[in-house]
Amino acid sequence: MSERVTAFLPCRAGSQRVPRKNIKPFADVQHGLIEIKLKQLFASEGVDEVVLSTNDEEILAYAATLDDPKLRVHRRAEKLSSSETSTDQLVAHALELIGKGHILWTHVTSPFISAAQYDMIIAAYQDQLIAGYDSLMTTTEIHGFLWQHERPMNYDRTVEKWPRTQTLEPVHEVNSGVFLAPAEVYRDLDDRIGERPYLYPLDKLVSHDIDWNEDFIVGETLLQKGLVQL
Repeated sequence: MSERVTAFLPCRAGSQRVPRKNIKPFADVQHGLIEIKLKQLFASEGVDEVVLSTNDEEILAYAATLDDPKLRVHRRAEKLSSSETSTDQLVAHALELIGKGHILWTHVTSPFISAAQYDMIIAAYQDQLIAGYDSLMTTTEIHGFLWQHERPMNYDRTVEKWPRTQTLEPVHEVNSGVFLAPAEVYRDLDDRIGERPYLYPLDKLVSHDIDWNEDFIVGETLLQKGLVQL
């Protein structure tokens, strides 16, 4: 794969569930999740450029203090920065900013995907493009009894009512850690994954996603206990 890999890092102001979530101190990291994520992406050998798209004045001020040649900061328009902004609108925004090569869409809310893990994900993506997949997204495998519409989703009770959970075929939950695809997928499909995405499972701790305040507290605890690395 000779084309560049550009990380797209959307980061809007105004989190309603966790105020200042993206930049308030996290464990002993002064600038919190945005500081962690930018350092990880800067350290990744497979990431050539990092496009930070934000309307958050605190994050813009913090980014202005950084001196890394990989970083490109875009002040995002307010019309694309509300809680009503759809992911589909951001797909077009990412394509407009990046335009070519491969787009690695990631979030500050996945603080335990390290530089080394980004490099492993990019290497897997390269291999799977050769194998016939057209994109990649990270998932968390669920080995459990899943039901929907009053019936089991992932096992057949006519065969065995309660099979051992370790024998169940895993269901993949999209964890929004990484979406990786060529810019052509964005242009042709208006999507951040293609028609045949490769599912790349991450373990539960690495894929920990910070959405609610309790997620933030759990994340800090995982780090302070040494159960995860940055």
